[in-house]
Amino acid sequence: MTHLLGSAAALALLAIGTQAAFADYTLTILHTNDIHSRIEPINKYDSTCDEKDRAADNCFGGTARLKTAIEAARKAADNPILIDGGDEFQGSLFYSQYKGKAASEMMNALGYEAMTVGNHEFDDGPKVLTHFVKSVHFPVVMANADVSKESELAALVKPFTIIEKKGQKIGIIGLTPQDNAELSSPGKTITFFDPAEAAKRAVKALSDAGVDKIILLSHSGYMVDQKLAAEVPGIDVIVGGHSHTLLSNTDKKASGPYPTMVKGPDGHDVPIVQAYAYGKYLGELTVTFDDKGVVTKADGQPILLDGTIAEDPKLKARIAELAKPLDKIRKTVVAETAEPIDGSRESCRAGECQMGDLVADAMLARVKDQGAEIAITNGGGLRASIDQGKVTQGEILTVLPFQNTLSTFKLKGSDVKAALESGVSRVEEGAGRFPQVAGLKFTWSKSAKPGSRIKTVMVKENGQFVPIDPDKTYLVVSNNYMRSGGDGYSVFAKKGTDAYDYGPDLDAVVADYLAKDNKAYKPFTDGRITATD
Repeated sequence: MTHLLGSAAALALLAIGTQAAFADYTLTILHTNDIHSRIEPINKYDSTCDEKDRAADNCFGGTARLKTAIEAARKAADNPILIDGGDEFQGSLFYSQYKGKAASEMMNALGYEAMTVGNHEFDDGPKVLTHFVKSVHFPVVMANADVSKESELAALVKPFTIIEKKGQKIGIIGLTPQDNAELSSPGKTITFFDPAEAAKRAVKALSDAGVDKIILLSHSGYMVDQKLAAEVPGIDVIVGGHSHTLLSNTDKKASGPYPTMVKGPDGHDVPIVQAYAYGKYLGELTVTFDDKGVVTKADGQPILLDGTIAEDPKLKARIAELAKPLDKIRKTVVAETAEPIDGSRESCRAGECQMGDLVADAMLARVKDQGAEIAITNGGGLRASIDQGKVTQGEILTVLPFQNTLSTFKLKGSDVKAALESGVSRVEEGAGRFPQVAGLKFTWSKSAKPGSRIKTVMVKENGQFVPIDPDKTYLVVSNNYMRSGGDGYSVFAKKGTDAYDYGPDLDAVVADYLAKDNKAYKPFTDGRITATD
């Protein structure tokens, strides 16, 4: 009898365990962020892959390759969902030519199921965003913005959406940067507010509707997402964007693990993921929920979209068709130069050069009204000279092929000097870090030991050059590659504050500067960089 009772108890326990197992629910979240109009494949510099790189199979991403990866991942998963963390707009000639039309066509072809709004979606104002949202076949969500004065947009963009997968309701909340008014061009009709409070309201609305599986689709940046995870109860997963963060468990350059786990206010760990940018990776996170909607397991890895993944032939052909008019843009005359502009490697990596002065002056002029005082760019980022006569957009893209963006940040005078020291530390090697500058001038000694080569630094204030103040904080403009520590400028990444890395494209800034007076540009150097020996 005891044996029978024991068997009955065992069967009861087995039944309970079976019910719990059946109650578990697994969801595979496929995600992208910050595509920035990289519809064609990119090279290792995140710029459009040229024929040489294509032939050598050195390309990454591109919508056609992304489609192949998404289809394979969908087939392998029980409950896949494809979502995007914003900033589909801006970054290549596809956006310049088509605005949001090419992005919407590509996203529809890939079968996205939800997207949040990035800051660059506002670059051409609410109307372009409205047209984009109208044309996509999935919901676009944004909880921390008041768009009520834009009636068309208000009817289309909601704080959250609910997607059903195998009888389970998945709530998806969208967030956009709170400082969009400074980052982009949303106009005066749209206001933005605190993401945490907006997320709390949306979570409550979803919970009241009986939804217990909630994804926060956040174009807020990795650091903000970690705060949101710790402060907002009821969030199960955060899929991020904006900071172009690579999270990985295998890549040494990653900013953190994939997923990054942060304990929420309700005691549950919240997984946070992001997949770099430009379509180089497809994020893939598999999440298991228990019968109460609590995440019990979360694992995955971003998939590198390299040459081992074939491009979908149909979509590849369509992209080639869309690219045809871009050849005209690449040949479009944007300015004229009275003389050749020297941008040679030999000049720009060893001292002041004409192209360096042009690019640095253009950078500083673009953000001077924001209070910027100093521009520093790397000589290695200047890849060609420009012949005398008409200047085409294609020539500018040859000089500046990396699709870098303007980056502004605050830096103490002592750290500006440290940056210049690093910049001149490897001149003998022809290193690309040599600094081209505007708003300041400096003298340096080639014979001195690296680290002690900078002799004087002067900053232009009220039309006059004065010695740099080591304790004063200056607003500096550079490019996003250098600001993140590239080319030896680690001081920018470590000591720079209030950074914004996603300004206008550098090539567009230079093109606008060359064309501003509607007359031929006359290249020059003016002694802003002097070697003492």
